[in-house]
Amino acid sequence: MKPTTEDELAEAIATARGPLAIRGGGTRPVGVPTAGAQVLDTTGLAGVTLYEPAALTLVVRAGTPLSEVTALLAAEGQRLPFEPPDWGAALGAPGGSRIGGVVAANASGPARVALGACRDALIGVRFVDGTGTIVKNGGRVMKNVTGYDLAKLMAGSWGTLGVLSEVAFKLLPAAPETATLVLPGLGAEAAVPVLSRALGAPLGVTGAGWMPGTGALLRLEGRGAGLAERLAAARALFPDHALDLAPDPVAPWRALASLAPLAALPGDLWRISCRPSEAPAILARLGLSRLGLARPGLAAGPAQAAPVLLDWGGGLIWARLPEGCDARALAAPFAGHATRFLPAGPGAFAPEPAPVAALSCGLRARFDPQGRLNPGRMG
Repeated sequence: MKPTTEDELAEAIATARGPLAIRGGGTRPVGVPTAGAQVLDTTGLAGVTLYEPAALTLVVRAGTPLSEVTALLAAEGQRLPFEPPDWGAALGAPGGSRIGGVVAANASGPARVALGACRDALIGVRFVDGTGTIVKNGGRVMKNVTGYDLAKLMAGSWGTLGVLSEVAFKLLPAAPETATLVLPGLGAEAAVPVLSRALGAPLGVTGAGWMPGTGALLRLEGRGAGLAERLAAARALFPDHALDLAPDPVAPWRALASLAPLAALPGDLWRISCRPSEAPAILARLGLSRLGLARPGLAAGPAQAAPVLLDWGGGLIWARLPEGCDARALAAPFAGHATRFLPAGPGAFAPEPAPVAALSCGLRARFDPQGRLNPGRMG
């Protein structure tokens, strides 16, 4: 099924005889595929509904390619604040991300530390629930007096509560100038306190990360003398470290957001969200564990570090682990959570605490009482 209007979408869901697998660009195949489900293709719901550059507001249909949205905004010197990443290549699904999928996954890039996540930029949604009812929440301004912020609820629901038909965002002007500082020679563990210190200083950091072969990364945005002053302050903050200016200030963040250094590597792909204070110990456990022993029947081998990236503005460790390794067990104990992005299947999403699980079940019973929408995807 490939509806091209919201009414067609509602009719398709209302008359469905079984489970539906909601699919846009197909670039985020995370979780449990629904066996025997009919595919509901949302890419026909494309196009811009409203764009008011002067009001920094965009309303766009959910099936619109992310590349078209970013190109449209760039032409007006504007951007989505949360720097949406496209993980398609890293997940082996380079089909072209759609804006509805970005929202459904709450996909947010390195700018999250300063500008917020996808759900923070979302000011309104239209979607169809599991009964075929069209629901509208929010609007074209930030004020929301409906009582329930369903826009934020839909962000990160992975298509299990409703099928997005339209999304509205607040926008920001594009950065007038960008500078990326590189601290080479630091390992991932050593980079954590450096990045955390920079994020805690009054530098206006809009990105902090670490990549193998590159080192620690800090991004500053601004204009002229103001940006130069903050660059000088950053250098003064780390007198014992060499700080280089990246010749291309944008390329490292594009690589980090898309997980490019991990894309061609074998193994399972995990994202670990943790407290900064816990990260060095987690990285040490990943590095010092005999990862080859995580699968039954393998002979003992030398300890080796897991390939990792740090999106430290978001408090995220991305790691490639040998097939079958359980990142939650290797990283434990820690107060955050871990999600397996590859391979798809059971156990991708962390088990919810009992009170949260009860709330999730209640929401799904309310919005999808017959269990039609991506049933079982989140475990």
